[in-house]
Amino acid sequence: MSRGSAGAERLVNARRHSVVIATCAAVCAAPPAFAQAPLLAVSNEQSHDVMLVDARTHAIVATIPVGARARGIHFSPDHRRLYVAVSDDAPQSESTKDGVVAIDVATRRVVKRYPIGSDPEQFAITPDGTRLYASNEDGGTATAIDSRTGKRLAALVVGIEPEGVAVSPDGRWVYVTSETSNSVSIIDVRADKVVANLLVDLRPRAAAFTPDGTRVFVTAEVGGSVTVIDSRTHALLETIRIERNDGKPVGVVVSPDGNRVYVACGHTNAVVVLDAHSYKTLVRIPVGNRPWGIDISADGRFVYSANGLSNTVSVIDTARNAVVATINVGQRPWGVAVEH
Repeated sequence: MSRGSAGAERLVNARRHSVVIATCAAVCAAPPAFAQAPLLAVSNEQSHDVMLVDARTHAIVATIPVGARARGIHFSPDHRRLYVAVSDDAPQSESTKDGVVAIDVATRRVVKRYPIGSDPEQFAITPDGTRLYASNEDGGTATAIDSRTGKRLAALVVGIEPEGVAVSPDGRWVYVTSETSNSVSIIDVRADKVVANLLVDLRPRAAAFTPDGTRVFVTAEVGGSVTVIDSRTHALLETIRIERNDGKPVGVVVSPDGNRVYVACGHTNAVVVLDAHSYKTLVRIPVGNRPWGIDISADGRFVYSANGLSNTVSVIDTARNAVVATINVGQRPWGVAVEH
């Protein structure tokens, strides 16, 4: 082989080697992705369990017994745990069943139980995953715990029959709705103190922050409305009236781009879509019977409603504003959470 040919071959091999190294570096530097399809998690009140559902195929991949009435449900920010509020079927003073259970997503087993006051219904997790705030419906309090140690950090007096709990995207504020006092209590997380109480429409059920944290949407079931609150000043901005036959608003979620608000309208068997800026009703989407819990995918393409009386979850395509799939789940599904 001539010197020129040998040199050319060495150059080609060197270039191939560089391409292999560059490809390996690109793959190794790629951000982590779900090893499998994102999961939906559904809490079933009557069957006392949680179902995990493949978000792409809609197949049930696991049923996890939790031993009590399961309602509020959320994934931890790192997706490793699934938290579920559980309580006794008959409300009473604090029961040994009351608490929040933590499920290891990988092993699909309950790994911890947090005592978090009596009759917890809903709860929220701070963005750093270190704190849980739960409403204690029959105690008129909101309880905060350290998710790492299980230590109870505070038990704060809020309104009568507190239910909905939402935490701001920056982790500074917790809003707690109380259905009998028709109020929203605002907790300063830094001080673990209630700093304001606002009167809203009749029977407030749930609250959801906009992604930028500037506003909060609060549903009022009996009032048939959604109240908008400025979370910077804690002032009421607007009360959106849901049309009479679209009333009974309960669960609520805001789209990731902040442009739409999706409201589960309970016994009217529909999800109503609101414009988050004009506050106008855009469309009413029929779903299963008594939609309550509601969540939205990370990309905003799908909304999921847990329909307690039809034992289903409705899958809504947000581009079409229509139900594109119905998933059969357990008995009396209450909440739904989608892995983000």
